[in-house]
Amino acid sequence: MAVTRKSKVFVCGGAGFIGSHLVERLLADGHTVDVVDDLSTGSLANLSVARTLGGALKFHQLDISTVEFAELVGLRQPDVIFHMALLPPSATESASVLRAAPMLLSVLEAARRHRVTKVVACLPAVLVYGEVPAKYLPVKEGRKADAIGVPHVMAQTIVDLLGVYREMHDIEFTVLAMTNVYGLRQRPEDGVVAAFASGIIRNQDPEMYGNGKQTRDFLYIDDAVDVLVRTIAKGGGLVLNAGTGVQTTIEELWKMLGAGSTLRAKKLPTRPGDVQRLAVSTVRTRIQLGWSSWTSLAEGIETLRESFTR
Repeated sequence: MAVTRKSKVFVCGGAGFIGSHLVERLLADGHTVDVVDDLSTGSLANLSVARTLGGALKFHQLDISTVEFAELVGLRQPDVIFHMALLPPSATESASVLRAAPMLLSVLEAARRHRVTKVVACLPAVLVYGEVPAKYLPVKEGRKADAIGVPHVMAQTIVDLLGVYREMHDIEFTVLAMTNVYGLRQRPEDGVVAAFASGIIRNQDPEMYGNGKQTRDFLYIDDAVDVLVRTIAKGGGLVLNAGTGVQTTIEELWKMLGAGSTLRAKKLPTRPGDVQRLAVSTVRTRIQLGWSSWTSLAEGIETLRESFTR
């Protein structure tokens, strides 16, 4: 679905995996796009396709927590800010996680001062919900999770901050709680699909944390981008799930991705904070945004396999 009204859009973290794919879709839909990225984890190479699309694209290598970011917002006057750089999927109790709230506050303050219409934040669903008993899966929005680490606390803080600014300063927001997004350009450290693919490409046995029975909900990048663009005009004031609702074990994932390979996944101890199972319900997202995923895991994996076996 293309949004009919053309908007001026900021994508913070737009040189990253999901961000760069989002930029391409926004340009294809005719929006004016400013990418803001300090390139600490993103890469200009990720924007190579976007640069060929011929749309209105500007890149700014900038830390969003600086005064210069607010000045840029004032200069460019975006309608919507996508914040893709809040909490990475591999978030741990590190300095980068502790910076998430100040980074969001910087964006919200710039939005307040310069009358930005909306802020869209993307959070890993695993940090929004934590460990969910099997009987409550796929998990619905609104379920309160017991915090099992600093990243989980920070995810809830981000949602609370967005709610406060909506009530006090009329800045609309949508939060997307995304499951395990995968696809081209993803760094191996940011997802198990990319980690397995990297092992195959390098002909090295990949690592599997835990016994492989853990389940995840894998969302293909094209589907993830489609739900993101729909939040420009819809989903105000809501936390919405983005996933497939289907649980797949890590063992099953490796069998699909490593089919035909002689490599064997090396099992390592479970990492602290890893949850045992996850899948999300997208009933509310379907109602609010008219969205549901369409790419099966088998289809998405086949696309990936084709890319590194050419």
